[in-house]
Parts: sequence; structure tokens; C-alpha cells
Amino acid sequence: MFSKACEYGIKAAIFIAINSAENRRVSPKEISEEIDSPQAFTAKILQALVKNNIVKSVRGAYGGFEIDKAQIAETKLSQIVYAIDGDNIYKGCGLGLHTCDENHPCPVHDKFKTIREELRDMLENTNLEQLALDIKSGVSFLKI
Repeated sequence: MFSKACEYGIKAAIFIAINSAENRRVSPKEISEEIDSPQAFTAKILQALVKNNIVKSVRGAYGGFEIDKAQIAETKLSQIVYAIDGDNIYKGCGLGLHTCDENHPCPVHDKFKTIREELRDMLENTNLEQLALDIKSGVSFLKI
């Protein structure tokens, strides 16, 4: 459902959140290694996250990427998805047809509409803090 860039963006934001909660900035190299993404591609994704005020970039010897602690709990997955993929995930046809709407539905339009609404709800009600805590406690994993 998400583009590869969006998948990497979500993973990167979670990794940065985990480290930021421990007052640690992470380098682009550390991020790309953790999320198993090429460094140049990771850099472009990080630029989009910085541009959309999801993460901060700090230059210098002790620089890297971070998220303000207070912002970790406020940052929703929907913000990351929007920063990378826009809102196409909420609008696109389940079969990829160019014309698919209430007046001209594809065969899966109504079923896919329900899935899109549930996805939107999950993305808008899940924050980085929840995901970071699940990883730290071992409930979920970011890398295997």
C-alpha cells in the first residue's frame, strides 16, 4: 500500500524517535543501515521529513537527526505518510483505474473504500511514541 520511500520514511522516523527519547542524535549512515536503505535514497527521504517538520537536522560534529521529545508523542503516522506519499493512499482506486468514484465504481470500490477508511483511522491515531515503545519493549521489531 505504501511506496518503498514511505516504508523507509516510517522506519527512519521510528528509529530516530527511539534514539531521540534517549537524547541521542543519529547520522544518516546509521539510519540507512538500520532501515536497510541506500544512503542516497535515505537522504532524500530524510529531507522530506525535515521539510515537513517531522524530524530536525542538526549540523556539526555532534549533529545528526532528532525529534523533540514532546513531538514524538504528537507525531502521527499520517503525517509521515503525507510527507512522503501525499494523500494518494486515500484517493487511489484499489485496482489502479484512472476513473473510479462513487458514480463510476470499479468492482472492488466499496470494499476498498472501507479499507481506506480503516487505514486512515489507524494512521491518524497511531503516534511515533507508541511504535517506539513497542520496539523498545520487544512487542514489535524494526529490523530482523
